[in-house]
Amino acid sequence: MSTTTPELPTEETHFVSLKHPWRIAGIVVVILIALLIVITVATNERFQWDIVVSYLFDPKIISGLGMTIFLTFVAMVIGLLLGVVIAVMRTSASRTLRYSSGFYVWFFRGTPVLVQLVFWYNLAYLFPNLTIGIPFLDPILSVNTNDVITPLLAAVLGLGLNEGAYLAEIIRAGILSVSTGQREAATSIGMTRFQAFRRVILPQAMRVIIPPTGNETIGMLKSTSLVSVIALSDLMYSAQSIYSRTFEVIPLLLTASIWYLVLTSLLSVGQARIENHFGRGAIAEAGTARAGMFHLLRRSASTGSSSSTGKKA
Repeated sequence: MSTTTPELPTEETHFVSLKHPWRIAGIVVVILIALLIVITVATNERFQWDIVVSYLFDPKIISGLGMTIFLTFVAMVIGLLLGVVIAVMRTSASRTLRYSSGFYVWFFRGTPVLVQLVFWYNLAYLFPNLTIGIPFLDPILSVNTNDVITPLLAAVLGLGLNEGAYLAEIIRAGILSVSTGQREAATSIGMTRFQAFRRVILPQAMRVIIPPTGNETIGMLKSTSLVSVIALSDLMYSAQSIYSRTFEVIPLLLTASIWYLVLTSLLSVGQARIENHFGRGAIAEAGTARAGMFHLLRRSASTGSSSSTGKKA
């Protein structure tokens, strides 16, 4: 009796796509609405597009744009550094570290960033002088608070400390997404807790951390417009200073909006590339799982065919 397994017939599979008339109708409606908006905006003379174009590369606007980029970068760096420290404290076994870091997150997430900016800018009302020294002894160094807390430093403190609270929760969620078995395996081969965190936990947590961090960066870019209330010459403040003199409010607001859209688009492209970089492992694992499942299905089909052939024999 032959025990050879018959080969499965290979047939070309043809997939027939389902028709979705309502989807096509929705696409048509969206295109028509988009065309209507574009035509309305382009033909309305009150938008004054010629003035918008003339201000796009105005030196004052470009200077404010540079300040906006600088504030976004510095605030995100401070936020990331604080976020990592606070997240590690939040996952610590020490109650003191957990509670103190939890208070930090609670306070800075619970108060508006605009209030924090104004608070740092007016710190001199509470502490006219900043001193360094030993308690109950003469200070080693004393400086006027207004000389230290400039509008730029107030903006960096307000934005950076606030962002650190949000990023701490994002990083904590990424750390908790890694199974405890990974930590135990790392320590079992002789790694310290810091080495295990840096080499094993953090690289795996990045797939969870990157998407919301990218969103926070884009949000920070737009939040920098709040520093105009403390007279810091960012992009929004530069536009305001021009239209307060020329009364061309709408064209200057459109100019600022165009630059914000350009920067957010660039950040979105960078975020997508970083996500693809850290998501390659997950894609490879999914492909391996699919291949393994397909192999199991083929083996089960082959086993079923051979068993049925044996029964007939």
